[in-house]
Amino acid sequence: MTAPTVEEAERLARLGVEARLAACAQVSGPVRSTYWWKGEVTVAEEWVCTFKTTGPLAEELGLRLRRAHSYEVPEIVVTGIGGGDPDYLAWITEETAGGGPAD
Repeated sequence: MTAPTVEEAERLARLGVEARLAACAQVSGPVRSTYWWKGEVTVAEEWVCTFKTTGPLAEELGLRLRRAHSYEVPEIVVTGIGGGDPDYLAWITEETAGGGPAD
């Protein structure tokens, strides 16, 4: 996902990790984004926040991020993990155990 400021990206990263919906969140940037918005081409500086989670938790993570995001339509996309170091993938699963919908 992207955010308009590093502070917002860091806040969203912490939200996902503290809720155990992501094992890790990385903030990088700034990046320059060019996109259509409300009939006009817009150029903006944004910060990228990448979350490491499991497939079953991706939807709940997206819902929580959307509620907490300042954008009217935040960029939330899910890319599957096709493979990786088995120990790292197990770590993601272990660190997100207990994450899920709030009571």
